[in-house]
Amino acid sequence: MKTVFSPRHRGHANQLELVAGAIVPGFELTSRAEYIAARVAAVGLGAIVEPTEHDLTTAARVHRQDYLDFLPTIWDRWTAEGRSGTALPFTWPTRGLRGDVLPEFIDGLLGYYSFDAGCGIVEGSWDAIKSSHDVALTAASLVQSGEHAAFALCRPPGHHAGAGFMGGYCYINNAAVAAQWLRDNGARRVSILDVDYHHGNGTQEIFYARDDVQVINLHADPMQEYPYFLGHADERGIGAGEGFNLNYPMRFGTDWTRWSQSMDDACGRLLSYAPDVVVVSLGVDTFEKDPISKFKLSTEDFPKIGERIARLGLPTLFVMEGGYAVEEIGVNAVSVLTGFEGA
Repeated sequence: MKTVFSPRHRGHANQLELVAGAIVPGFELTSRAEYIAARVAAVGLGAIVEPTEHDLTTAARVHRQDYLDFLPTIWDRWTAEGRSGTALPFTWPTRGLRGDVLPEFIDGLLGYYSFDAGCGIVEGSWDAIKSSHDVALTAASLVQSGEHAAFALCRPPGHHAGAGFMGGYCYINNAAVAAQWLRDNGARRVSILDVDYHHGNGTQEIFYARDDVQVINLHADPMQEYPYFLGHADERGIGAGEGFNLNYPMRFGTDWTRWSQSMDDACGRLLSYAPDVVVVSLGVDTFEKDPISKFKLSTEDFPKIGERIARLGLPTLFVMEGGYAVEEIGVNAVSVLTGFEGA
């Protein structure tokens, strides 16, 4: 299995975020991707290749154009006000406020185009965001051209980014862009299987009214966990998309027995949909030692995830999402891939 990886992710570094009442160093560290890449090499998974450049044409089919136009301008707008450090929002257009009028000033724009303060922007952020997008599309092209599987080692991740907003360390929704590209290049149907601990709210929002991309999320119950305001079991799609969005919310403390039951049911629903290709939003923050998560999967469980996905028997694109126990992230993420390869 080839891995696509860009060293340009390192430009998004030393960003701050707001969490638990404090401004703290971002949990989404450069070392996350470096640990995974090192493990890919150590186990001999396959070649590691750099991405080819892609324009934002496909991204504009799943994201709003005004949002994509805004992202590359954030740092310059921020520093034009004499500021340094990390660009973060502090005001959002919640219920009772207007969300239909675009502010002019950078502070208002940051709030308008986000849903939390987890997406800090520093000088090199846009280049890293764009390279992560390119990684996903390059890996998608490998699968489209006949590779049975490929790994898009994306950083920053993407599944919390919606059509017109960033959040949860995510700016461009890499899995959604890849799924759209696969549709545009011959796939009749695509399934996105999101196994990250947190609900892929952005992916759900993007495809919620569509029947050509099935979205399945296995995640922590939003009654207890971020992103709190999406991910309930009764969210099944609307219009043409009704029935093609499936959520499996699980409570704090979920272990392999409970999680794997959801996975088996999800895989059965996926096969019934009969996609041409599967895009896996691969988060390993279900790990029992993850610092911001509360599931109880062990290192021994991650190869079993890969084996279960392999039994689907479908071309598969793995797109890296979350996982913050950086010392173990390489072993856990790559164990999913080696489990897939060895099935």
